[in-house]
Amino acid sequence: MKTAFRSAIRALLAVIFLSAAFAAPFALKDGDRVVFYGDSITDQRLYTTFTETFVLTRFPQMSVTFVHSGWGGDRVTGGGGGPVDLRLERDVFAYKPTVMTIMLGMNDGRYRAFDPEIFKTYADGYRHIIQSVKAHAPGIRITVIQPSPYDDVTRPPNFEGGYNSVLMRYGQFLKELAAQEQLAIADLNTSVVAALQKAKATDPELAQKILPDRVHPGPSGHLLMAEALLKAWGASSVVTAVELDGEAKKVIRTERARVTDLAGGNALSWTQEDEALPMPVDMHDPVMALAVRSSDFVDALNEQPLKITGLTGARYSLRIDGDSVGSFTREQLAAGINLAMLSTPMVKQAAEVHALTLKHNNLHFARWRQVQVPFADDALPHKQAAIEALDGLETEVIARQRATARPKPHKYELAPE
Repeated sequence: MKTAFRSAIRALLAVIFLSAAFAAPFALKDGDRVVFYGDSITDQRLYTTFTETFVLTRFPQMSVTFVHSGWGGDRVTGGGGGPVDLRLERDVFAYKPTVMTIMLGMNDGRYRAFDPEIFKTYADGYRHIIQSVKAHAPGIRITVIQPSPYDDVTRPPNFEGGYNSVLMRYGQFLKELAAQEQLAIADLNTSVVAALQKAKATDPELAQKILPDRVHPGPSGHLLMAEALLKAWGASSVVTAVELDGEAKKVIRTERARVTDLAGGNALSWTQEDEALPMPVDMHDPVMALAVRSSDFVDALNEQPLKITGLTGARYSLRIDGDSVGSFTREQLAAGINLAMLSTPMVKQAAEVHALTLKHNNLHFARWRQVQVPFADDALPHKQAAIEALDGLETEVIARQRATARPKPHKYELAPE
């Protein structure tokens, strides 16, 4: 009896713990300064810019800044941008971050079977980075990222076991290090490999384009990596949610949205003001579409359900701000349609935010990699003015990016066909 009682208590505590975990707030806070640090995969500025756009569109009320400090070829010891201590001082500490992500390992394993001495260099070097960051930025919140995959799925491994198995061993070390040092951790390997496997089963040739050179993902692979990072940070799936009773002309439920002026007879109309924007995803790109459908990206991060019950017609057309969104059956509307994956004014607005995200990151790259670093030792009278001018232009673009991320009220019209 006592054993059964203890088991029941343990089960109850597990449920309470899991409920608390799922209810945990998002990892980033108002005023945070995030630096993404890593090698060429971070230097691509894709999983990082997807992450930035998600944060701005999902939490437009927060002020969070992002700096992308990846350098192609980097290892834990540094690389083309200089030794690691110089990289950290110039490309991380100078921005006074409150949050830092670190993704290293792809180059550190040297693209060969597991070698204990090579691994020791990685482990020692990674520990040095963590110690240095903690010493220079007390209170900083670090997320270590388990290395993204080397594609041994859509093409045969180059040696027995494959290089991704080496990266997974490096990732296991990071998991242990994170526990020791009380760091957050994100796994950008497991879920991407699972998506590659599913994509290969669907379309083997197209699946290879998710990681075209087996190392550097295309945009579709980076979107899945951003998903993994955002899930590790506690991002939720819901953009907004609205449920209406079409027969009673009544608002049943809203989440992160406000519905006013609900009216109509056979047709319905209302005004809706949301608290967030969906994540823009280019499903016209066949590789992106394959990757998204081979993953749980939509269910995990991009749900914007509109549910309308009590309708009597067979089929209805939905317009938002006068633009056609689509034609749906009564049953589809009763079950709920996901506005986040349709061509709505909200998705188009979010796409404008992402375009500005790319622009400001390109400006920072130009300032950092084309002026600051290559001319560091040159005493030129206009150098500092050029840096300040690029910083100023980037600041203006960021201000526009944030203004564009603010949701607007929209007029909805649902009419029987």
